[in-house]
Amino acid sequence: MKLLVVEDEVKLAEYLRKGLTESGYVVEVAHDGIDGLHLAMEGGHDLIVLDSMLPGIDGLALLAALRKSKQTPVLMLTAKVHVDDRVRGLRNGADDYLTKPFAFSELTARIEVLLRRAAPRPDAAEPTVLRLADLEMDLLRRKAVRAGQRLDLTAKEFTLLALLLRRQGEVLSRTELAAQVWDMNFDSETNVVEVAIRRLRSKIDAPFERALLHTVRGMGYVLEARQP
Repeated sequence: MKLLVVEDEVKLAEYLRKGLTESGYVVEVAHDGIDGLHLAMEGGHDLIVLDSMLPGIDGLALLAALRKSKQTPVLMLTAKVHVDDRVRGLRNGADDYLTKPFAFSELTARIEVLLRRAAPRPDAAEPTVLRLADLEMDLLRRKAVRAGQRLDLTAKEFTLLALLLRRQGEVLSRTELAAQVWDMNFDSETNVVEVAIRRLRSKIDAPFERALLHTVRGMGYVLEARQP
């Protein structure tokens, strides 16, 4: 899941970026309304966390411009406590409101609710439950099980496994995994992908008889149910 945070308080924006990244999301940040609107229109985000008071273009104006062409879920942050301010934001197209200061756990809970609301219906193209053999992932409940046994995955391991499951049977290179999961350019001196694959394999394959995660030498990794 890809989120956009539009927040002009640099320390708060970095706190949100770090916390949401650790929760398994890919996060982009903008510090003013102009950059925020550009990214919101072009970035293909699943949800936007939007401060109501921004330099350049304020949050309500950004939201109004966004709603002319996009229905991306928007969670607004505000230091204002007056009911009229919240009503104005909701009428302009905000999906939810959170008043500063707030608990990070409440922010993530509200994000999860909005993402569930925006999730495609079962007949839509993008499934919310992914399966391969006896492995199953529920993307909305952020739960993974194999052979009925719950898998204890970190946020990054969950994101990595979800990507591999979405593209099961397809060999994914280290470069692509680094870009998609860690939102970073691949550095041949960095072994973050190999370490993550090794840890993921120890959880989804090692306790079970049949391996699902395979290394394709010189090319990358593939998740597939091969014949014994």
